[in-house]
Amino acid sequence: MRGIEQTGHLKAPLNWINDPNGFIYYRGQYHLFYQYFPYAPSWGTMHWGHAVSPDLIHWEHEGIALFPTKLADRNGCFSGSAIERAGRLHLFYTGVRYLETDPENIHKHLNNRFESCQMELVSADGQHFDNLGAKRVIIPAITDPELGDATHTRDPKVWRGRDGYHLVLGTTVHREGRLLIYRSDDLGTWELAGTVERDGLGWMWECPDWFEVDGTGVVMVSPMGLLDDGAAPTDMAICMLADFDEGTCCMTLADSYQFFDYGLDLYAPQSALDAEGRRTVIAWLRMPAAVEAAEGAWRGMMSLPRVVEVAGGHIYFRIHPNVRAAYRLPVSPEQASARTGYHLAIELHEGESLDLGGYRIARTGGHIVADRSAVCPHNGKCRLTSETPEVREGDRLDIFVDANMVETYVNDGEYVLSHAVFGLEDRIVVHAVATPEFHALG
Repeated sequence: MRGIEQTGHLKAPLNWINDPNGFIYYRGQYHLFYQYFPYAPSWGTMHWGHAVSPDLIHWEHEGIALFPTKLADRNGCFSGSAIERAGRLHLFYTGVRYLETDPENIHKHLNNRFESCQMELVSADGQHFDNLGAKRVIIPAITDPELGDATHTRDPKVWRGRDGYHLVLGTTVHREGRLLIYRSDDLGTWELAGTVERDGLGWMWECPDWFEVDGTGVVMVSPMGLLDDGAAPTDMAICMLADFDEGTCCMTLADSYQFFDYGLDLYAPQSALDAEGRRTVIAWLRMPAAVEAAEGAWRGMMSLPRVVEVAGGHIYFRIHPNVRAAYRLPVSPEQASARTGYHLAIELHEGESLDLGGYRIARTGGHIVADRSAVCPHNGKCRLTSETPEVREGDRLDIFVDANMVETYVNDGEYVLSHAVFGLEDRIVVHAVATPEFHALG
């Protein structure tokens, strides 16, 4: 997998990927690690794959960065984050040890019997990772069930505050999600400093992230079991405004939340500051089936980068300027191909619609509605239709089409609606008054 280059959406080089990890701008380039199972296009013993990019658009896979070597992580290096200190790259992740292993598949546990702790590996340059000698446990498995869960506590996100470092974990207590906040002066010793609760938002909170945008705090988290409507999946990525007092480590969540993406396919978003200081987010696209390619099957890809802004109590996920710059080659509708990727810009008014090779987008009742029934496996693992809340800020859609992913930005990030797709045809039917503009990756 080392040396594989990709443009646009970062995809699994082969086999399986999920959550973005360790997203950071470090030493003049972007690093994105990801959950990776290198042996099959299905979930298994987690490693960290590694990709780098000069611009968030052109990616090169670097190979495996983290893999199980210690008793504490012998069954997986689960999700986490990265931070730079004194020129070195600190990777924080969840180490997993199975207490009961499936005898028919050693890459899977039985009966949710595993133990999780939080670990760190420090790299001198972001290219070399000493899995045998540089790992250490920083937060042991939780033993107090009133604090958190020994199994389901994971996904450390670390950030630098004004007076030290902070780390947030997702966990569960009495089948309700919870955040645990730790503090450190030096990234070496961590102490529990606060907890955050909210009933009714799923039974466990994965992949938490907290950051500020122009002085306004935002929390992103992925609650498991959030939607109990009989459809799959039930685990969803959400975001909400949040105040964080660094002195007391007290975090207060807003009363309401938004979905990170209204296609409900994206999960585990992680943020970082880009080279210009913009808060930028990438998330994992859950795919209900593998893609068969000449070089082998693969499953899993990442969204395009999005810039977070907050205005009027609403969280916007804008098109990153590097994305706009990359899709710059004007093409005709006949030249626009999902195989190579294209951007379609149009104003879509009430009652109007598009058919992008079987993927249908319409504006109905003030909502943007997407239907992928014709281009997604009917295996019960994905929701075939999705819609945004009522759109209030205009009619503009920016749609980025890939052979296996469609991202629709409504009014430059008022809402975004993204889906995994399979078998898009190279035909475009527009039922709208406005003339669409097409651009390919240039």
